[in-house]
Amino acid sequence: MIKNFFDSLNVSYKEDISLKNYNTYRVNTICKFLVFPKTIEELKLVLDYLRENNIKYYILGNGSNVILSMDYYDGVMIKLDNFNSVIYKDNLVTAGAGYSLIKLSLDTIEKGFSGMEFSAGIPGAVGASVAMNAGAYNSDISEILKEVTVLTPDNEVKIMKNSELEYAYRSSFLKRNKKYIVLDATFELQKGNSEEMKELVEERKQKRIASQPLDMPNAGSVFRNPEGGYAGALIEEANLKGYNINGAEVSTKHANFIVNKNGATGKDIISLIEKIQKEIKEKYNIELKLEQIIVR
Repeated sequence: MIKNFFDSLNVSYKEDISLKNYNTYRVNTICKFLVFPKTIEELKLVLDYLRENNIKYYILGNGSNVILSMDYYDGVMIKLDNFNSVIYKDNLVTAGAGYSLIKLSLDTIEKGFSGMEFSAGIPGAVGASVAMNAGAYNSDISEILKEVTVLTPDNEVKIMKNSELEYAYRSSFLKRNKKYIVLDATFELQKGNSEEMKELVEERKQKRIASQPLDMPNAGSVFRNPEGGYAGALIEEANLKGYNINGAEVSTKHANFIVNKNGATGKDIISLIEKIQKEIKEKYNIELKLEQIIVR
């Protein structure tokens, strides 16, 4: 029995727990087990057990770019919060997969390193951000990542260079091959002026507060921008701002955001996404591609 295995391993876990506080949409999915490995060896043992027993699992970062599609997740969610070390060496910084990308960005700015300013408003964990090639302000992770330490599907620890990760817009080898698990990432930065970087970050923060629904549960930009245009503008032109399905609503502040206004489920959010995609396809013959990840 999985509970006995966790107890014998002395791994930290929670049983039949709501994931409402573990995803930024605040979807109230109940999870059979939420586990927090402390070391790579512990993570390996957990994965071996789950795979051998055909138990489904998902590596959950900060829950800032995911849609939990079910009311009950009959499997194991793995959180790498304990993988949170940070090491500086010259202009290189190596951070664990569970470290906050925002915190790392602000840390590096404080230390006078430039390169991560774009990520100061991205509320993801390092591991998930590296996998999805998170970005903003025409910059992304691929521009600063030197290498990443991963756990392969065979449970081997391997270092992969930037050139091996097949980076593209909001995509990578790691995003397409989810059985590769990011353990830590090394970024190559440059010397910069802390005060100037802080001013830039603060200026962008104020613009986000003014233009995005940061005061309501959301998971960031819903759709990728189509070539030569903006998803938000298309959705607004289609008069879908404020469109609501059971509490999932197209933000009236920024149309490329969906907010959980009143106890929406993951299914409600997905229904709204499908409605938007259908309308935009019919009106403009453009297929909006989802930026967020649906966990099924």
